[in-house]
Amino acid sequence: MKRLFIILAAIAAPLAIAYYGLIWMITKPAPPLETGPVLSLSQGEIQAGLDRDNPEILQINGIPFAGDTGGDNRWRPPTAAPSWDGIRDGRPFGAECTQDRNGSGEFLNDLLNGMGLNMVQRHLATIALESGPPPLESEDCLFLNVRTANAGGEALQPVMVWIHGGSHQSGAGSQSIYQANQLVENGVVLVTINYRLGVFGYIAHPALSADDPRGVSGNYGLLDQVAALAWIQDNIAAFGGDPNNVTIFGESAGAQSVSEIMSTPLSEGLFHKAILQSGASSYNANGLTTAIEGRLTMHEAGLDFFDGLAPATASASDLRALSAEEIIAHIPNKMHLGGYALPTVDGVVIPKLMGQAFADGSIHNVPMLAGYNADEATLFYPGIQKPTVLTPTFPSALEDRLELLQTLYGEADAAALIRLYGLDDPDTYQKAETDMLGDDLFGVHMRYLAKGNVSQRAPTYLYHFTRVPPSKTQTIGAFHASEIFFVFGSHSPLAGLSDADAALTEAMGMYWTNFAKTGDPNGAGLPSWPSYNAEQDQWMTFNPEIEVKSEIRSEKLDIMERALIARVAEAVPQITPVTDAPVPVSGGEEVAANRLQP
Repeated sequence: MKRLFIILAAIAAPLAIAYYGLIWMITKPAPPLETGPVLSLSQGEIQAGLDRDNPEILQINGIPFAGDTGGDNRWRPPTAAPSWDGIRDGRPFGAECTQDRNGSGEFLNDLLNGMGLNMVQRHLATIALESGPPPLESEDCLFLNVRTANAGGEALQPVMVWIHGGSHQSGAGSQSIYQANQLVENGVVLVTINYRLGVFGYIAHPALSADDPRGVSGNYGLLDQVAALAWIQDNIAAFGGDPNNVTIFGESAGAQSVSEIMSTPLSEGLFHKAILQSGASSYNANGLTTAIEGRLTMHEAGLDFFDGLAPATASASDLRALSAEEIIAHIPNKMHLGGYALPTVDGVVIPKLMGQAFADGSIHNVPMLAGYNADEATLFYPGIQKPTVLTPTFPSALEDRLELLQTLYGEADAAALIRLYGLDDPDTYQKAETDMLGDDLFGVHMRYLAKGNVSQRAPTYLYHFTRVPPSKTQTIGAFHASEIFFVFGSHSPLAGLSDADAALTEAMGMYWTNFAKTGDPNGAGLPSWPSYNAEQDQWMTFNPEIEVKSEIRSEKLDIMERALIARVAEAVPQITPVTDAPVPVSGGEEVAANRLQP
């Protein structure tokens, strides 16, 4: 099931984002931004553009924060950001990172059905998602984008750095859903980044580890994120941003990346607050050379992936000689692997399981805001059907589910989960199944990591997003990634936003930016959001009504958390690094040599 989730997650979030942004996509291509001022960076001068909706806001796009990752630089830590002569045009976006874009057709149909669209809306959405040229992509893709209303300002503003989702397989910082002004208008500088994806960003392989002085491979996408944060330390003041007040935030795989940045020694001093939206992995037992529960080690997964593309004896140079097109074309042959290219506990970049790191305090002690959505799993498992007692579907489904739950939780807790979720009732089975999957994939991890952060005496805030699409025939609920549009304020201007949703959007944007400014989301005119503690278990719930609720799904999450703690405690030791991780330092041209290289 985890493999299916990884495959669907890579498709689901980008399509949901595309649907909500469909009006942007079916309008004619936007003309270039009007010319703004020229800014001076450590690499050279760059031409800013004026935002179309608010010319007080500057857009500076396509800024290289590290070097080309193609050719001999493939599957290596990022290199120093290039400099340039003359004035670089910062109005267009840079290339997206190379990624597999196949497999979305059937899922698109399920998504549109779940949204409850009428025939006209379905037609417009289909046009939007199928028209236009594909995005420009390249292995030379380590670009970031800045939105600021404070360039040249005397007082520096807090910085928010967005790490996009997409199951570590797809997406880009330049996607239209992240290009909105609400956060910037609230008084922060917004940065969105690219990072290497899929096989290019996370594959591990014995030959690549042997070629690395530290003896490890994989996690290149995470190293890219660290390089972006290092670049921000050196340059963000030129945009009016405060390098001493940086909040990292992300959704899905981006939120998981945030938790990993919180635990890696490489990020020391590069950020000061963290927001995790629907993404955390307390328990990923796949190490380079160790794994449990019958899983492949990441070295084994890498060998399996390249089987049929390169011999098992291939050197790192042989693997780097493969073209990007060959690698992308090979991915459908290996979809059964699912988790062949994901963040890896390697002892260097990711020292230990996230559950272990948050439990024992080996994380950077920073304020954290985290949460998840009420119906996370409806996007990933749209094919779950409502069974009836008149068909064999229901008893068969219940028997299969009971067997799996007993394996994971034991007989007593399995029976309790079936009762609590209503899995034994054909009338509630469909929603019960997706609720349980959402809690298992997201809810229990968000709460567990929040408890770990609280144990380090760091301010922590939990939320539960429950707003559903407006259609009366929708069946998808508060689905995965749906909160993004409210945080960024990036609803389509032609989508007919209700007054209630407009108010919710404004409030969520204020909570997020208040947190970025002070580490506390509370502010004037907003319902009070208490900091989290396990005893009271208080969450802020976001619907048109914003209110604090206690013990959200607590009895269910308690059962899952007990099993999670046991699995984390029983995790096998990971590899011991060949060399210690380098101490991070700031410094433009020295980023690669001093921060990311052994």
